[in-house]
Amino acid sequence: MTSIPTLLTYLRIALIPVFVLVFFLPYDWVNIAVTAIFGVAAVTDWLDGYLARKLGQMSRFGAFLDPVADKLIVGVALVLLVQAHPTFLMTVAAAVIIGREITVSALREWMAEIGERAQVAVSNLGKWKTTAQMTALFMLLYRDPLLGIPMYSLGMVFLYIAVALTLWSMVLYLKAAWPVLSREE
Repeated sequence: MTSIPTLLTYLRIALIPVFVLVFFLPYDWVNIAVTAIFGVAAVTDWLDGYLARKLGQMSRFGAFLDPVADKLIVGVALVLLVQAHPTFLMTVAAAVIIGREITVSALREWMAEIGERAQVAVSNLGKWKTTAQMTALFMLLYRDPLLGIPMYSLGMVFLYIAVALTLWSMVLYLKAAWPVLSREE
């Protein structure tokens, strides 16, 4: 039987095509709807990890699928935002974030293959990066001013904070892995 945390991860993945479809609808309320869908995805990300620990339902498959679901929803959101706002700053930010995710995922996979996975374990900096990234994406997806707060502009600030944390965390992962990477065969 599939566990509740894994079902929540499946839900997050299933929301991706809905998220894309709603993003392209020609209605005034689309920004509210896509922000809400992204919000549900973000809550399920937090909730599946919490429930897995609380209910003792942690699994290897869940540990694999959870970060995949996270990277998919974030990557899709960034691609949609670049499509909607094809500016230099948005494109560079998306490329850095997506590029870092690919690089660090490949690094972790390779390090695990050679038995050195602990060298590149998830850090607290990654949690700060994710928080800044999710905050930025919420604001950028909503895009309209809210209570006089310029959500899109503030979202861009958070996006570049996320980019800085993204680069910093990637450098730390590469630095931690460097002794293994530079070792002679």
